[in-house]
Amino acid sequence: MNINRIELFHVAMPLMYPWRTAYGEDAAIHSVLCRMTSGSVDAWGESSPLAAPCYSPEWGGGVFATARDWLAPAIIGRDITSGEQLQTLLGLYKGNSFAKAVLDTAWWSLQSKLTGTPLHALLGATRDEVAVGADFGVMDSVDELLAAIAPAVEAGFPRVKLKFRPGWDIDMLRAVRRTFPKQVFHIDCNSGYRLADVELFRAIDEFNLAMIEQPLPHDDVYQHAQLQAQICTPICLDESITNLRRAELAIELNSCRYMNIKPGRVGGLTPAVAIHDACRDAGIPCWVGGMLESSTGSSHCIALAMLDNFTYPADIFPTNRFYAQDLSEPPLELHCSSDGQPSVRAFATLPEPDAKRLAELTLQRATIEGVG
Repeated sequence: MNINRIELFHVAMPLMYPWRTAYGEDAAIHSVLCRMTSGSVDAWGESSPLAAPCYSPEWGGGVFATARDWLAPAIIGRDITSGEQLQTLLGLYKGNSFAKAVLDTAWWSLQSKLTGTPLHALLGATRDEVAVGADFGVMDSVDELLAAIAPAVEAGFPRVKLKFRPGWDIDMLRAVRRTFPKQVFHIDCNSGYRLADVELFRAIDEFNLAMIEQPLPHDDVYQHAQLQAQICTPICLDESITNLRRAELAIELNSCRYMNIKPGRVGGLTPAVAIHDACRDAGIPCWVGGMLESSTGSSHCIALAMLDNFTYPADIFPTNRFYAQDLSEPPLELHCSSDGQPSVRAFATLPEPDAKRLAELTLQRATIEGVG
């Protein structure tokens, strides 16, 4: 396909309540959307790096500027026939995974529309439904957390993820496990700890967790390998996995026993599939994470999650979990699988932003067009 026009939108999507983690708090999700056009056909991509460079070195305003000034000009007017070719063109620019993901996800959406092939099938998936888990951030009290978890357990969510940070850690976890002794839980540390905290993680072994997600710094794989060798609970890497090379290094070092793959964090669907394949070949199960995207971005996560080695329930949320109204249509809804678990199904038609809502939430926009 020849890329004739690229439109970029930096938006702030207000949450119904703040999302609290080890790195801070977000009241609105800053996301960058791309409408990519080839001839008379257009489609959308999305990447949600958040408002500040706290989850990763990237942030909404920076991703918008990078995509506008450097990445979009590198592909505009080019005939691009594969995701790998797109990534090669963008590869001149170091890092900036979230910015690259804006264009990569848009290309895959456009390829899906042009070929009339569902996105998950285009990626190589043979199923169209995947189980999801429930997630809970840091709350004002443990009692409030326990009250929030109970309906998720009753609803049959196959696993529950808990944000975990200094001051909201072992005592919280003890109360949760005492209240729900049989539920599958894992904790997400969002890089909030150091290797010197090894005794804390040894103590966590007693709670029989599915995994500990990203306990150590966001750019580390070496010390995660050291920590994994000293504890029984599996480590899952998230922030540390920003590209295929980092994933391969983590596999070689035995840094983790699970890997979380987010299209935005790794540079789009093209590298996400490659990382999935590397983990599959190494015997490391994966799961798909989200960044509280609109249903546009969530639809890309859903399509990715249909691949065979995504065996742990995904971090994909229904619209009404965080938003009073989705930016895009249709909104994301959960379904009940044949075995009674909450699940998501692949979209028959990929969601696209509602024009009025997009205009209301846009902070800045840009258009890049080919010559002639």
